[in-house]
Amino acid sequence: MKKKRSFLFSFLVLILVLFTFFILNISLGSVNIPFSDTIKSLLGNKIENESWQYIIWNYRLPKAITAVLVGAGLSLSGLLMQTLFRNPLAGPFVLGISSGASLGAALLIMGSSFFTAYSLFGTVNDISLALASSLGSFLVLLAVLSVATRVKDTMALLIIGLMFGSISAAVVSVLSYFTDAEQLQQYIYWAFGSVGNLSWSQLALLTTFIGLGVVISIGSIKSLNALLLGENYAQSLGVPVKKIRYLLIIATGLLAGAVTAFAGPIAFIGLAVPHLTRQIFNTTEHRILVPAVLVYGAILLLFCDIIAQVPSSTYVLPLNAITSVVGAPVVIWLLVRRKKMIF
Repeated sequence: MKKKRSFLFSFLVLILVLFTFFILNISLGSVNIPFSDTIKSLLGNKIENESWQYIIWNYRLPKAITAVLVGAGLSLSGLLMQTLFRNPLAGPFVLGISSGASLGAALLIMGSSFFTAYSLFGTVNDISLALASSLGSFLVLLAVLSVATRVKDTMALLIIGLMFGSISAAVVSVLSYFTDAEQLQQYIYWAFGSVGNLSWSQLALLTTFIGLGVVISIGSIKSLNALLLGENYAQSLGVPVKKIRYLLIIATGLLAGAVTAFAGPIAFIGLAVPHLTRQIFNTTEHRILVPAVLVYGAILLLFCDIIAQVPSSTYVLPLNAITSVVGAPVVIWLLVRRKKMIF
């Protein structure tokens, strides 16, 4: 009972921290908006400076919500993959789904150079880029699911997923070699990762995909706990291992695929946040880990996005780089302090 109260208190603190970083993310940027005015505007009250009101509701609020969804989605997909494969180095990219999304984006941006005279994919904009990335991740997901019906060994599935990722990366490299400098720069800019380019309609679509992934994950919590002890043990407890494997792959596809499609291939979060959460909460119980990684992932990405914006400056740093530079030392410090990994 005492431990349960401790966890509840920790979650309340986390929610408070999440709210604080959410408001800070909206307040800080090239134009700094007072904290009080930000809260006032979000509560539906008018503020004196109308341009601040416009910035908050049309740019910063969608960006902050996107950061929450992206951080939560990547963190949860990382937890699912680490549990399914019982591998601490597994993350949302191990099945090649994110690589498939990158390939879709590369074909859209650089395909016209590779296929010489004409573009096979139409004009490049935020919507077409999201559609191409989604299609790429969906096709790889279908390929992984078809392989999963024929392969019984989970580790073999992991290796096959990595091979799909390698094939996708190889095709992107060939496209990069043949493309011109302008298109290559456009692809590199997309690969940096960003949470600031989504409209409200795109945000609604991203929310739907992330929501579906979260629902599947919550419904699989008992099975996830059993999988920690091995597939044979889980099967002896009555867990339908084959069905759960499909569900976890689909959930990861929805989470990681949607995030990569709409925000680019953001590194580190999916790999590190589950470890960070286990170290802080000192548990492997998924009833605690699933909601905790959602909140921790959202907090960490909001924090990284605040740094990437370089407050009071017009510069915007690559989000992909900031997530690793900021997050990696925290994980290293926790592991050194604990002197062991909880998994």
